[in-house]
Amino acid sequence: MRVARGGTLLLLSAAVRGAAGAITAAAVLAAVFSGAGAGERATPPAKQARSAMQGAISYTPIPFGEVPGWEEDDQLAALLAFRKSCDRLARDTLARAEGDKTSHPPALMQACAGASAVKPTKASARAFFEQNFTANAISHTGPSGLLTGYYEPLLPGSRTAEGAFQTPLYKRPPELVDLAEEKERAAVGTLSHGRKGEKGIEPFATRAQIDQGFLKGRNLELLYLADPVDVFNMQIQGSGRVKLTDGSAVRVHYDGKNGHPYTSIARYLIDKGLLAADKISMGALTKWLKADLQRAKEVMWQNASYVFFRELQGAEAKGPLGAMNAPLTPGRSLAVDSAHHLLGMPIYVTAQHMSHVSKGGGFNRLMVAQDVGSAIKGPERGDIYFGSGDAAGKLAGSTKHPCKFIVLLPNEAPVRAAVDGGETPRAQ
Repeated sequence: MRVARGGTLLLLSAAVRGAAGAITAAAVLAAVFSGAGAGERATPPAKQARSAMQGAISYTPIPFGEVPGWEEDDQLAALLAFRKSCDRLARDTLARAEGDKTSHPPALMQACAGASAVKPTKASARAFFEQNFTANAISHTGPSGLLTGYYEPLLPGSRTAEGAFQTPLYKRPPELVDLAEEKERAAVGTLSHGRKGEKGIEPFATRAQIDQGFLKGRNLELLYLADPVDVFNMQIQGSGRVKLTDGSAVRVHYDGKNGHPYTSIARYLIDKGLLAADKISMGALTKWLKADLQRAKEVMWQNASYVFFRELQGAEAKGPLGAMNAPLTPGRSLAVDSAHHLLGMPIYVTAQHMSHVSKGGGFNRLMVAQDVGSAIKGPERGDIYFGSGDAAGKLAGSTKHPCKFIVLLPNEAPVRAAVDGGETPRAQ
């Protein structure tokens, strides 16, 4: 899960497909969550708040033939990532039904059901998306689109405080309370987590307070890393692998945060004139911080947010997980603002000036919204998961480009995709 980087934007596609022009998100939301039928539940306050935020977005259906690079993209890779989301959504649907919570939109779940039957060929995958979804250009009053990247770092560490490894990576404290669903935490404008105290829910300790010993002596140390900068970087990425002193490696994953809003220390350094804006990168920032660890602490304390981790075990440990607890796919998983996009949805991303990822120049790719992040704010703000290790880190560190989103909304009554890869009609 990307930390310095859901919701409900669905979408009776019959309304979208039948519209002569653009349709607003507020109207789409009203179609989904209002008009109480016998089996429908009232809209929770959090969804009402998101509805107000989403009202500034409008959707205009476009033919797939007008989607830049659609014919050249590998929709099979996107389909495989989408299936991972569907597996998670199916399990979540059962849990929601047992807990009497609002279920996922039926149109999306119907599309998920059809995805499992698609033959693993590029032609069949393309046919599936064209028959089950409608491509929609979006317009909004929010900030311009921006695409960045993240990755899973591999850092040296130890299970015990020994040698160079003296800085703890902490487990989740038992008194930590979620004040919002984890999938929604990036969309919350106030504290996302709190501390259960004698007088009720209180703000949890800040990064500075934790670094100065707030959790010391409570047996909450999960692992130990080389210095506070490595811990900070692991928290920014939200997950990672740690190579232990015995040669083995373990995978750790986000398990809550102290709830304080995320603050960019890169922006702080630029504003203070300590780093030039045109020279900033994850590598440059890490080098500057490690050059003076005491100075680094004081800068990192400007970001009061602090992340806790758990060690993944068994099948979960095979790869990093996103906010849906679905496995992430390098180059196809996208962190988005869950105030505007439902996790699990396919989103086509175009970044014409981004040339370091695709050999042909430019970036046109169908991706799947599977993660969130505290710094990912806005209708066209995306963060690409690039994979594990240094090579992925270099790609992530070089990604900061303008972009546009084309959102694929599921049709109300999806047509089963042709599984033989034959010609299928394009959405109009």
